[in-house]
Amino acid sequence: MKTVLVTGGCGLIGQYICSGLIKKGFEVIAADKEEGTYNMGKLHYTFVQWTPTDEKTLTEIFEQYDINILIHAACTVDNDFKPIVTEKEMNESNQCDKYIYRLSMNAETIEQVIFISTDKVYDFPKSREPLQEDADIKTTSNYAVLKYESEKALVNELRNHKNVMCCIARIAPVYTLNFTDNLMSRITDPKDNMKFVVGKGQYGFQLCCVHNLVDFILCFVKNAEDMSYAGIYNVSDKMLTTAADIISFMREHHSLGAVLQKPPSNAFSKIKGIFSSNKEYKTNYRYLDMSKIENNNMLDTTKASKITTFRWNIHNIK
Repeated sequence: MKTVLVTGGCGLIGQYICSGLIKKGFEVIAADKEEGTYNMGKLHYTFVQWTPTDEKTLTEIFEQYDINILIHAACTVDNDFKPIVTEKEMNESNQCDKYIYRLSMNAETIEQVIFISTDKVYDFPKSREPLQEDADIKTTSNYAVLKYESEKALVNELRNHKNVMCCIARIAPVYTLNFTDNLMSRITDPKDNMKFVVGKGQYGFQLCCVHNLVDFILCFVKNAEDMSYAGIYNVSDKMLTTAADIISFMREHHSLGAVLQKPPSNAFSKIKGIFSSNKEYKTNYRYLDMSKIENNNMLDTTKASKITTFRWNIHNIK
């Protein structure tokens, strides 16, 4: 039975990762600020209270347990951070990343390191060609900078530990049946906070059902047998989620008030003019960039699809 350390293990993403690992027969250690109830009391599950700047506790974890796999999900906006990502949080993340990578790489038992990053590191183009893992990088937001710096810290530490298999999962904004913040932000006008749709809402957004991310991680830890699996992977739903899908989903499963319908004729060009100079997107993770709303940008998940099947979406989520 292999032992997995999941940082941020009680957050939205981390709790599902831990649950999936337990079901697959792993010994799981969840390190986080506060213990969650999702996995509390389960066999083969241990909670350790830890914050990203607590180097002492992190060191003790690696001294006490033979960690085989590290899944670094801490400092993720849907786990520990609110939508506004501050300089303080960026600095804390930077401090945590360098230390945890050094500890894990020097552990004699470590085999794999999986880091949860974000698709926001990409320079999303005006064209609609799917973004592959070698696409241009453009870290225009605090969260993108935070995650890309962590990616670079991991790669830098790897130079001296080429026997450790590492995976960087660049995920699209996540959602679950009950966590809908990233869905709602796609139909919320940042100017007046009103819910809106343009035309019939047939423009789409790249999102990631948390269960797709968990399936990818479980398949990676089980099937990544040699260094050919190491590298960067795009992780998201197979298809875009349209604005119309989000509205239907919210009305079926939750509550949704009035939705303003904007006329499709020239609507996007007018919206671009209003919001093109707004800089809130730099700090606010969920800020809707209205200038890109019609781009329908997609992630190319071909590489990750060789490991798992992205079967979950807004229509069949459980």
